[in-house]
Amino acid sequence: MAEQSVRRGRPGYDLESLLAIAVKLFNERGYDGTSMEELSRRLGITKSAIYHHVTSKEELLRLAMDRALDGLFAVTLEARSQEGRAIDRLEHVVRRSVAVLVERLPFVTLLLRVRGNTKVERAALARRREFDQLVTDLVKQAAADGDLRSDIDPSVTSRLLFGMINSVIEWYRPRGDITQDALADAVCTLAFSGLRVH
Repeated sequence: MAEQSVRRGRPGYDLESLLAIAVKLFNERGYDGTSMEELSRRLGITKSAIYHHVTSKEELLRLAMDRALDGLFAVTLEARSQEGRAIDRLEHVVRRSVAVLVERLPFVTLLLRVRGNTKVERAALARRREFDQLVTDLVKQAAADGDLRSDIDPSVTSRLLFGMINSVIEWYRPRGDITQDALADAVCTLAFSGLRVH
């Protein structure tokens, strides 16, 4: 990927800007509903200029999926490198996953909409399941430590946590009233303290 990112096409259309427009179109029209012809029209460049950067539409999808998933997996690596209790590492994963979602919103939005129709989508879904398992393992450990309820299945807890986080793609706008940190604080408060006044 690094090798491709230094290649340049027409001025103003490096791989990064090409990818940003492609993801915008994929989110608007769906991956299957977006043609390379349409992408070239939106960019105002020829299809051959696009192929200077990528070999196919599927490669654009793979790059987009990797952008979202690499951010999430980096969060789990950060958590694994931390000392302390599993509950604290889990909170770190939750908080930082909100940050990844906000910072990579179009990419995460696309990731959450793929259904496994292509090889790239199936690979992305497999990586998502791997991420989900890492979170579930942290939930299990926190429950075993006595820091989380043990009467709820850890995979259910994990899915509910990330259901809440992932729902942010439907309403969050980066230039809105709530900052990334305030959003992460709200998610963590709801997830780890609940709504009940104690």
